[in-house]
Amino acid sequence: MIVKKWLSYLIPINIKQEQSVYSKNLEVTWSNGQLVLDSANANYSYGSLQRILRIGLYEIGFDQIQNMQHIIVLGVAGGSVIKTLVNEIDYQNKITGVEIDAGVIQLAKQYFGLDSIANFKLILADAHDFVLQTKERCNLLIIDIFQDTAMPDFLFEKQFIHRIWEILETDGFILFNTMCFSEADFARNKMFLQFFTEYPATTRTISRVEKFNEIILIQKLRNNAAAD
Repeated sequence: MIVKKWLSYLIPINIKQEQSVYSKNLEVTWSNGQLVLDSANANYSYGSLQRILRIGLYEIGFDQIQNMQHIIVLGVAGGSVIKTLVNEIDYQNKITGVEIDAGVIQLAKQYFGLDSIANFKLILADAHDFVLQTKERCNLLIIDIFQDTAMPDFLFEKQFIHRIWEILETDGFILFNTMCFSEADFARNKMFLQFFTEYPATTRTISRVEKFNEIILIQKLRNNAAAD
């Protein structure tokens, strides 16, 4: 294991491949001295994805996140954002993760210690169904849902957007990681943001993160704050 870790600074060392119903091919690889989880065409956890979500969390503010009572993560994969919250931000309150792919969760437990995080609860479910049915509320909603490089259409539908707004506490944040390969993708994101003009909210984007990612940040304001 140590030899593979050091060799990975020269070339990636693949140690596990699995077929997935949702992501087709999953790979655990030593890369630059750390284990990463990838699909055929995208990093799923611990590599560029961890850096992308860390940027979004930094923009919200680590001190602010520490004081939140509940964080929901839609799309857990290998759990790198969970590790960032717990190990780097020292977040000690409740984290709920929703993941549809049992195969990716098995790899996350086996290789990345996902089942060793005391304040983390995993729900194996479709994120769309979870959002429509849950009665829980959160201070931070992280959306990081991909099937390889594709994003499900439901993420950009009005019904889903209305529900994520409902489960978000006032002053809470939505952190949405998207991929943009074309002008049509950027236009799709602008349409998503347009929905929030109906609500008391602030919105901003961080584009060209790790080349193809655009981070969307939304904060839910109090009605009187929006009026001010």
